[in-house]
Amino acid sequence: MALDVATATFYEEMIKGSDPDARAMHERTPEDARAYRAGLAALNGPAPPMARVEDHTIGQPDGSFDVRVLVPIEPSVGIIVYYHGGGWVVGSIDESDTLGRKLAERTSCAVVLVDYRLAPEHRYPVAVDDSYAALEWTAEHMTEIAGREVPLIVAGDSAGGNLSAVMALRARDRNGPAIAMQVLVYPVTDANFDRPSYLDPENQLLLTRNSMIWFFDHYIPDVARRTEPEASPLHAEDLSGLPPAVVLTAEHDPLRDEGEEYAQRLVDAGVDVDLQRHKGQMHAFFALLMLPGSERGFQQVVKAIRRHVVRYAHANR
Repeated sequence: MALDVATATFYEEMIKGSDPDARAMHERTPEDARAYRAGLAALNGPAPPMARVEDHTIGQPDGSFDVRVLVPIEPSVGIIVYYHGGGWVVGSIDESDTLGRKLAERTSCAVVLVDYRLAPEHRYPVAVDDSYAALEWTAEHMTEIAGREVPLIVAGDSAGGNLSAVMALRARDRNGPAIAMQVLVYPVTDANFDRPSYLDPENQLLLTRNSMIWFFDHYIPDVARRTEPEASPLHAEDLSGLPPAVVLTAEHDPLRDEGEEYAQRLVDAGVDVDLQRHKGQMHAFFALLMLPGSERGFQQVVKAIRRHVVRYAHANR
């Protein structure tokens, strides 16, 4: 199936048509790529109002990073720790603010956006360590954020989906915060650039094979380390005992195959998985809030979270 009409029009007019001579991601500097990404995020439009918005700084042994707490108007029935995408090189909590607010409004969950430090200034495993510190901070401040004990969910798109999967693994292995669900939106789960979805010419759109190589070169220049489970969770030996997963993949996405393979490995390990391949969509569709494909992705995520929250409420009466 080809790209849906709205996505194809957006790609042709806003991505290619706006600047036919624009450099591809892998031809940009990180600074230039960040400015380009910020411009795309600005197209998402107005953000839903929140009952409370708070910015906090979390210290680490070698520096610090910020988190933003978004508390919806309705009483919070859960907390979602959200890790933005951007290949560990671009993206920010400001750029994902509208997405986070929409997620909070639609799920009635508080959302904690994590501004983990970016590569190449801060290479692997800094993003992983920051992400886990944010998860622990959220668990410690749960009652302050939500007013009571509620389910704790990790979620993220692309590189953020990678970090969400890694958080589920690290929390299990370190007896860390109890994670109720992991939401993996077209996640990076491996560093193999020769899968069929990577090589398909029809998938070289907003994200390309060369772009992913560029991201990994900045994030983990030591190729030997790219197969570590906290870099590529598909290489984890044991996926049992992990929280239920919601996995979204896009038909025209270089990351499609590894996301679906990770979902299958979770199923094989006895983990409950809600997997959906979104037909006619390209990478980043979930975060492009102006497109109808994003709404379909949100429907899958929101329904899954609401189902889990209801089960949690019944179990804890």
